[in-house]
Amino acid sequence: MQKSKLPLLTGLAITLLQGCVIQDGDHWAACDRGHRLQVVDLDMSPDPVADGQRINQFRVSLRSDGSGECATHLLIRETQGNDLIAAERVYRLRPGMNQIRVEPDGRYRFSRQEHCFNVIANIENTPRPVDAARRFCAREVGGRRWSLNP
Repeated sequence: MQKSKLPLLTGLAITLLQGCVIQDGDHWAACDRGHRLQVVDLDMSPDPVADGQRINQFRVSLRSDGSGECATHLLIRETQGNDLIAAERVYRLRPGMNQIRVEPDGRYRFSRQEHCFNVIANIENTPRPVDAARRFCAREVGGRRWSLNP
């Protein structure tokens, strides 16, 4: 009975440790509460987007005030309705400003006069909105076109 517990406990330990460190060539620690993150800017391409047009990409300017490099899962959600706009993916962050290109969900389209977004980071296995310098909203700018630029 004791011998059968060892492989089970080893597998459990490996599974738990995978959430702590992300490996991709080098070892990167997962971002934690010590890595203060702030969205400084959010852009999309193209901008403006015409009615029915696909968004090619989002660009997130993200400041990391942590003491070292870390990796986290990022995604973009619409604040109204909580629709997933850009799928979750692992990003490596360095202290200071980080310019991140985020691929949007190809099915997402604008339909209302205003669409506001949150950048979500997985910090200590808890997805939560990243603090932002301001609200990031795409607004209809006439002729059924939307822009993130105020």
